[in-house]
Amino acid sequence: MAIMAALQQIDVALFDKVFHLGREYKAMTKGAITLSRSGDGYLQILTPALVWLSGSLLAPTYAAALAVAMLAERIIYYIMKNTLKRLRPCDFKKNFKSLIAASDKFSFPSGHTSAAFCFSTITIITFGGAYTAMFIWASLVGASRVVIGVHYPGDIVAGAVMGSGIAVGTASMLNIW
Repeated sequence: MAIMAALQQIDVALFDKVFHLGREYKAMTKGAITLSRSGDGYLQILTPALVWLSGSLLAPTYAAALAVAMLAERIIYYIMKNTLKRLRPCDFKKNFKSLIAASDKFSFPSGHTSAAFCFSTITIITFGGAYTAMFIWASLVGASRVVIGVHYPGDIVAGAVMGSGIAVGTASMLNIW
């Protein structure tokens, strides 16, 4: 238990530094809100539709892999979040208010981050190419969730590992890796 308490202290201290840095730089806060919204799930629906409409030979593979990976990611995310029940910063820290209202009650893992990394990883596995841009975007979605005050850095790391791991496992299971 002492290890968990120490990790919680480190996570809260990192959260405080990142959140307050965002409050000092208004452009950072505005950018974080926009990046957070980009992880709301619209890209996970729009992208396979656009790929399908493009006539790509990889469209059926991509659509199937993304659908399976995102379904698994959402199920695992929901079970973990509602089993572990880590309080969000606004519920844990007295006199603290995040910049947006979170869509659910608990913090761990970050669903936005998990979904962004799952989406990015499946996209990269299927098409190759701009892996740096995809992972930078997914990382910024995760970081934005700390800047706007709804997640701790540990939630982001867990979401990134979980989302990428589910995508790799899905790709392996479907033999597209």
